[in-house]
Amino acid sequence: MTKFSDLKLGPKVLKAVDEAGYESPTPIQAGAIPPALEGRDVLGIAQTGTGKTASFTLPMISMLARGRARARMPRSLVLCPTRELAAQVAENFDTYAKHVKLTKALLIGGVSFKEQDMLIDRGVDVLIATPGRLLDHFERGKLLLTGVQIMVVDEADRMLDMGFIPDIERIFGLTPFTRQTLFFSATMAPEIERITNTFLSAPARIEVARAATTNDKITQGVVMFKPSRKDRASSEKRNLLRKLIDSEGEKCTNAIIFCNRKSDVDIVAKSLNKNGYDASPIHGDLDQSKRMETLDAFRSGKLRFLCASDVAARGLDVPNVSHVFNFDVPGHAEDYVHRIGRTGRAGRTGTAYMICGPSDEKNFDAIEALVQQPVPRLENPLKKDPAPAVETKSDDAPTEKPKRTRTRRKPRDEKPVDAKPEAVDAAPAVQEDTVVPTTEATALSQDDAKPNRSRGGRGRGKGDNNNAHGNHANGNNTTGNAKARDNRVVGMGDHLPGFIAMSFDERREAG
Repeated sequence: MTKFSDLKLGPKVLKAVDEAGYESPTPIQAGAIPPALEGRDVLGIAQTGTGKTASFTLPMISMLARGRARARMPRSLVLCPTRELAAQVAENFDTYAKHVKLTKALLIGGVSFKEQDMLIDRGVDVLIATPGRLLDHFERGKLLLTGVQIMVVDEADRMLDMGFIPDIERIFGLTPFTRQTLFFSATMAPEIERITNTFLSAPARIEVARAATTNDKITQGVVMFKPSRKDRASSEKRNLLRKLIDSEGEKCTNAIIFCNRKSDVDIVAKSLNKNGYDASPIHGDLDQSKRMETLDAFRSGKLRFLCASDVAARGLDVPNVSHVFNFDVPGHAEDYVHRIGRTGRAGRTGTAYMICGPSDEKNFDAIEALVQQPVPRLENPLKKDPAPAVETKSDDAPTEKPKRTRTRRKPRDEKPVDAKPEAVDAAPAVQEDTVVPTTEATALSQDDAKPNRSRGGRGRGKGDNNNAHGNHANGNNTTGNAKARDNRVVGMGDHLPGFIAMSFDERREAG
């Protein structure tokens, strides 16, 4: 069996490795360290959790032990996709370089530019950065990359998923072409293959496992979930997650719960806490100090459940994670490999369960096609405890709104507008071309004989006015048309006031 002492590492590095408790390298370490020490470019492909970080940190420390950095010109550069992974790489350097006098700087978001500028001005041997913050310092004139001797790209496939490939290509152009490049990834997408062909010179390719394979020591399973009602899907899914946790019992010492959306991360963490589970969220919208505090609590065992987005899916090394729960099926099949790789690390066993809803079946099929093996189906634990037939009202249960009922109004029988007016018995017959003045007694008798007015009867439509004028001109009383327009809007009643029936001369004489 190969030991670290067989890899030609520096004595001070071997001493730090021995103090860390490691004796034998992993396959990716045994394959990548010798060509890296020879100064060759390295392309390392291995599934997550196999020790890729030590594959480049150990040879870098050995090669950088001699020499001195100049101000604003780092001697080596390590690019990481996330802040958490960059901070973890910095911790590895602290562990393995404690007997070597090397300086380092960590350039990530959420930290003051001023503090980072002070470190760069002193000169650093190892610069660990995320692409965005690195370019920010470069554009501000605080950093030069012309002195980089060794450049490392870690988790390259994650860089691709996060859209950092244009930034990576730009950074490659800012470094000297004589640099040594160490390129590590868990999967090899076509875009990653193109970059390696462009920027790596005759690399030593170390592939210790088939790309996008899962660890055999991880017990996998999926629950095919179908909600009883669409509006209850979220609550029932969270209930299913709690049932899965309870079914594992004491075997679930701690777990990472992955969600696709940041909002769901917060909701799931809040729901677990409400039901007595110790959980905290971590995602990109939180402050960097809060994210690091949560990670430290999870690593130290103070926190049992870590609800996370894919910010925690790549490269984070927490050796004793017993379970991984995929609350959502990842949108990219490669992310499934990285997510479940948070458990079963360094030769340990682990468990990874996933909840698949009806809308996730397409993504789930892509995962099985990628890993080239079926994921075992698990029995839905909710079916063991069927819900009662009649549900009691609770705060979480949705309240049903009372149904509206419409009563259809029965239409009245109306006669056509052009129907001939019928005479009213109470109205006296009037001869043509004569004007009969209406007295108060006559008006009262006509009021008794008129039909019921429709609602809003004080207004008169334009058509009614024209019709009334026509009747007046013919000397007809308006009550003759009352039955013909039952529902028509009438204004002053169906009687004809006397002053209207008088001629102009008569009114002038009466006045």
